[in-house]
Order: sequence, then C-alpha cells, then structure tokens
Amino acid sequence: MNILKIYEKYGIPENLQLHMLRVAACSNLIMDNLKGKALQKEAITRVSLLHDMGNILKIPEDFSDNPIFIQTRKKYFEKYGTNEHEANLEIGKLEGLSEYELRILDGKRSRKNEETLKSDSYEIKICAYCDQRVAPDGVVGIKERLEDAKIRYKNKPLSVWSNDEKANRLIECSLQIEKQIMQFCTIKPEEINDNSIESYVQNLKKYDMR
Repeated sequence: MNILKIYEKYGIPENLQLHMLRVAACSNLIMDNLKGKALQKEAITRVSLLHDMGNILKIPEDFSDNPIFIQTRKKYFEKYGTNEHEANLEIGKLEGLSEYELRILDGKRSRKNEETLKSDSYEIKICAYCDQRVAPDGVVGIKERLEDAKIRYKNKPLSVWSNDEKANRLIECSLQIEKQIMQFCTIKPEEINDNSIESYVQNLKKYDMR
C-alpha cells in the first residue's frame, strides 16, 4: 500500500506525516552518499516511514478541535493504551515490518543512544540519527535538536531528558554517532537540510510499503 494511504488509514496528522517523510528522506540522502558500508536500504526506509505511527498518543488533547482527529486519538488510546512506543511497534508489525525491521525500530530510540553508539548496525545508527535531526519544523543540527528536547521534556519525570546528566550523555552519544556515519559519507552534516531532502520527500510520497 502507498505510504500516504497508510497514513490516511491511521488518521495521521499532516505534521506527523511530514516528520516521518523527512526522516526517511534524510536517511535516503545519507544512503545515496555513503561509501564502504553494505546496508539493508529498504529496511531503513521502511522503518523511517513508519517509526512514529503511534505518536498520536503524545499529541496534546487540545492540539486540534477537528472531531475526526479527536475520535482518532480516542481510538488509539482504546486500542494501544498510553505507550506510544508500543503502539509504534504494533502498527509497524501490522503494516508488515519484519522482525529485523522491528528490532531497528525498537533500537533507534534516543534513549538508547549509548547502545546505538556501540552497535555494529549502521541501519540502527542511520535511523536514530535521522530521527534526531528532524525537528517539528524541519531539519536542524543534531545538538540543536536534542538541546531542544532537554527543554521540552525537562518537566516530564519519566523522560530520560528530565535528568541533565543523562540527557547530556545522550547528546554526546548522538554527536559520536554522527561522526561514525560521516566517516563513510561524502556529504557533511550541514548538507543535510530541508532543501537537500525536498526531492526525496516528494519521491517517498509514492513509496509502496507492499
């Protein structure tokens, strides 16, 4: 099924659709400019396009007064509970992600940056890095993005970002992950931006998840 049809089926808001498309676009740009690493490219693309399907659970109740969105959000809570990551995994499975792809989806979370840094999997590294480069309004530098996360989640007691020491360690790991990827890449981090990924975003709107 076409990825936009999947987003429509699950009632994914346009801003969340665009986030996932941008993350997938960043990953595709990197893959097109990566030398010396054999990658499962389709796995990276598929995970990136579906990685935040459950994040409707994180969207505030007053995000929209659209009755369709309100009903969709209610259905999500009824079906998946309150844990957006578990919802991401469940929807990914329903939409055909393989066991390997589900492991990438589970492993790419920013809270696992330390494990990702030590991992041999460049599939996980690229998925994690690209997600952490894409802010709500577009592609930004990795440090800017994660410093913003520290601010946004500081008052959420269960968030790793509420602890400055842990948050700073995760940011340092992310910067090191960037270096790991860039040592094989023919472009620089600053060349990954909204302009350079736009054609990828448009092409990915035609992507068929099969």
